[in-house]
Amino acid sequence: MSSHLRCENVTVSFGGVIACNRITLDVSEGKIVGLIGPNGAGKTTLFNVLSRFQDYEEGHVYVRGQPVDDKKAHEMITNGMARTFQNINLFSEQTTLQNILIGAHHRIGGPFSNMLWLPNSRRNERELVNNAVEIATMLNLDMELDTIVKNLPYGFQKRIELARALAAKPEIILLDEPVAGCNDEETAELKSTIQQINRDLGVTVLLVEHDMSMVMSVCDYLYVINFGANLAEGTPVEIKSNPDVIKAYLGEEDE
Repeated sequence: MSSHLRCENVTVSFGGVIACNRITLDVSEGKIVGLIGPNGAGKTTLFNVLSRFQDYEEGHVYVRGQPVDDKKAHEMITNGMARTFQNINLFSEQTTLQNILIGAHHRIGGPFSNMLWLPNSRRNERELVNNAVEIATMLNLDMELDTIVKNLPYGFQKRIELARALAAKPEIILLDEPVAGCNDEETAELKSTIQQINRDLGVTVLLVEHDMSMVMSVCDYLYVINFGANLAEGTPVEIKSNPDVIKAYLGEEDE
């Protein structure tokens, strides 16, 4: 299985405090990979490095074997990467459809793309809307396309943020705590959705999540970091029985 996203020896420090200490991980194409660890382990910092929201002092990041060290966050979509955020960041006064379409902004090309009287522009707009509707239908949002986002439950808003990322047609998506704040029903639905986009759309997934039950059931492979460094990696079965992980993280959950 080829490498889709890889980082090698990534090091980040803030004011002399090391947040990431020579971390290495490899996300295989077509897989769902989890990044876990206790609070303060460096997960969010590493996630921001991989999506180029955070600079780093040492190491390298590769997408499909090509270095992206000099890329800015907004350029990563041209490398096939999209992401969601820990805190929902939607346009609350706009509709579900409008929010999803925002994710496709980079696909509206050219200085005259806003001149909708041009045939190509009208055709491009129709294609983007049709794609947004297809994504909404897949995520069970098709009945809420005209609903103002602030009027929807939290679980719906989580799915809208995921739909917006998918509108960019990414090859790999980074999900930052996708079920945080969700109830059991919303968590089960989002878990099923993540599996569906991986299976049906062929999108590679890297996720950070604290819900260990969800992580263990949805991921093909896991990386565990602690104190800003690699601690363990393996399948969910291997990670569950790893004594270092149990001590550092899973044991914490049992207490």
